Amino acid sequence: MLTLDIFGFKALWSPYFLLILIAITAGYFVFTTKYRSLFQDSEPLTKKQVSLFLLSMILLYAIKGSPIDLLAHLMFWVHMIQMAALVLVVPPIFIISVPNWVWRKLFSVEAIDSLFKVLTKPLFALIVFNGLFSFYHVPVIFDHVMQNVWLHAGYSILLLVVATFMWWPLLNQMPEHQTLSGLKKVGYIFADGILLTPACALIIFADSPMYATYSDPQVWGQVMSLCVGSANFASLNLSGPELFSSMSLLHDQQLGGVLMKIIQEIIYGVILGHVFFEWYRKDQADSEREMKQTLNPSLIK
Repeated sequence: MLTLDIFGFKALWSPYFLLILIAITAGYFVFTTKYRSLFQDSEPLTKKQVSLFLLSMILLYAIKGSPIDLLAHLMFWVHMIQMAALVLVVPPIFIISVPNWVWRKLFSVEAIDSLFKVLTKPLFALIVFNGLFSFYHVPVIFDHVMQNVWLHAGYSILLLVVATFMWWPLLNQMPEHQTLSGLKKVGYIFADGILLTPACALIIFADSPMYATYSDPQVWGQVMSLCVGSANFASLNLSGPELFSSMSLLHDQQLGGVLMKIIQEIIYGVILGHVFFEWYRKDQADSEREMKQTLNPSLIK
């Protein structure tokens, strides 16, 4: 069985993508530390925000810049882990890592604020995200996107953005952007899980390989040429992804669908627990405040 080393350092580690993420990280820290004093109501970064932002950048590089990205072109199940991390793990971490005063500064631009309020409306955000994710995994669309480097990059960015819009109603910490109550957040999570199920079921229960990207040597060759360079790939004389895995194409595809659903359920379960306990703490605090006001009416404003 062949190893990934044959593709070279550039294809394995995406140094240009790493430089972009380093620049974004540097910009984040410069804006939130050195120039923070220029903005009214700004607050120092917390250790939690720093840790989460760095984690989001590390995860983004791991799934789109490390050898995992190359493996995703060879094995469908790796691709599905990559997609799960891209749309279900990175956006929630990123949302929480950005201080509220930075979000407010961004929303001070009226056009951005108006657009964001529309795109993060719970029902709209759910339909758009799940629609685009499911649309992407329709075989003819998937194969077409994978064979065009700009379409592939553009669609990945689009999914990351709409996933952020989808997570926003659940996880943003801004009182003025709280569009869902505790019970509605629970319903939102369940609805999200249901809407993503058909795409996973289609992949899991298919009785034959669906994607030419992994099953057609000519299409796979085109995809890999874009990933590692035409001249580089041609010199390797590779016939297909089966050279890198002993798993059949059908089992590879089914495993990908199963992993996507399992990862989704785990993440939604964690978020559901977070929402429930947040709701419980708020309810307890409200009850205690009402009790104190009842016992001491002078506390009522």
